[in-house]
Amino acid sequence: MSIKSEKDLLALMRIGRIVGLTLKHMQTQLRPGMTTEELDAVGAKFLTHQGARPAPRLVYKFPGVTCISINDEAAHGIPGKRLIHEGDLVNIDVSAELDGYYADTGATTPVPPISAVQQQLCDCTRKALDNAIRAARAGQPLNVIGRAVEAQAKSCGFQIIRELGGHGVGRGLHESPRNVPNFYEPRLKQPLTEGMVLTIEPFLTTRARRVVTDPDGWTLRTPDGSLTAQYEHTIVITEDRPLLLTAV
Repeated sequence: MSIKSEKDLLALMRIGRIVGLTLKHMQTQLRPGMTTEELDAVGAKFLTHQGARPAPRLVYKFPGVTCISINDEAAHGIPGKRLIHEGDLVNIDVSAELDGYYADTGATTPVPPISAVQQQLCDCTRKALDNAIRAARAGQPLNVIGRAVEAQAKSCGFQIIRELGGHGVGRGLHESPRNVPNFYEPRLKQPLTEGMVLTIEPFLTTRARRVVTDPDGWTLRTPDGSLTAQYEHTIVITEDRPLLLTAV
């Protein structure tokens, strides 16, 4: 969506802060030995207390409140009985709705101790997000986001999952533009306009460039066991640095 009024902006800031705080709270409660189901319950309780509704369940009937993906799982991991261990990379993706407005955020949280490669993967992915956010200004083509992510990934020697990218968000969980690639697409010249609301979410891996779907119909993982990392913010495009709705 594009923001049309102060009401739009305030409502998006409200739900953006809620999902950002939910993610942060889940990260602080994450412990080795707990299950992903228990971690999801932490997020569910926090969202309920804030009066927000989990978007994956609301929109897609996802069997969880949040998506929790570990190691080679890139996205849409279903919370369940799986134990979280030391050395895991735990990706938590939180999206929710309040008063008809949606926001979406995510982050990979390492569970110490981790390897140097795991740390580098997380650092590089976070840097890719920062660079893409810096590039996303009104008047620039949409493909500047992918250019920034791809350049950072290459500088670190990592790969990009090409099927997964950002998207428009606001009045729905997924809106136009339906795909904001994390690689440079020369034909993607649609201009970024002031007030446009979208997510930027680079997905980097140690080797793989694609994902496969598990038999559960939801979980997306690398076909070769490559480790993955993802960081995500919902942003509002301006003439200067974007407004980060989900940063807390």
